Amino acid sequence: MSDPTAGPFARLKRPLLYLMSAAYVLAGVAHLLAPEPFERIVPRELPRPRLLVTLSGVAEIGLGIGVLIPRTRPAAAKGIVLLLAAVFPANVNMAVRDLDLAAVDDVPDAALWARLPLQAVLAAWAWWYTTPLPERAE
Repeated sequence: MSDPTAGPFARLKRPLLYLMSAAYVLAGVAHLLAPEPFERIVPRELPRPRLLVTLSGVAEIGLGIGVLIPRTRPAAAKGIVLLLAAVFPANVNMAVRDLDLAAVDDVPDAALWARLPLQAVLAAWAWWYTTPLPERAE
């Protein structure tokens, strides 16, 4: 069996971890500080959009921090995958109903639809951290 930490991207795994962590923490903070744009994309069929946005923001912050801690990294990475699955309906809703997320009006339809497969890339990126980081060069 091959070493899961080997390969062409092995040396990028640690820096990309820090980038991913920062992205989730910042996204979570944005959900908490400015929830209204995120509430707009919660499907109408789901109750209590503010609560859902708050919960997703707290989860993003917690998971973003969790992936930095070696002991919690695999579970936090799996949690990010689950979180991406949980918020996927909001991304679909945004595309189907042509909703704007931020202060930017008239987001091109192509960008809204392109965001959907991007979620799989983000999930694969998070899943990468369910295996150990390569050892640091001494």
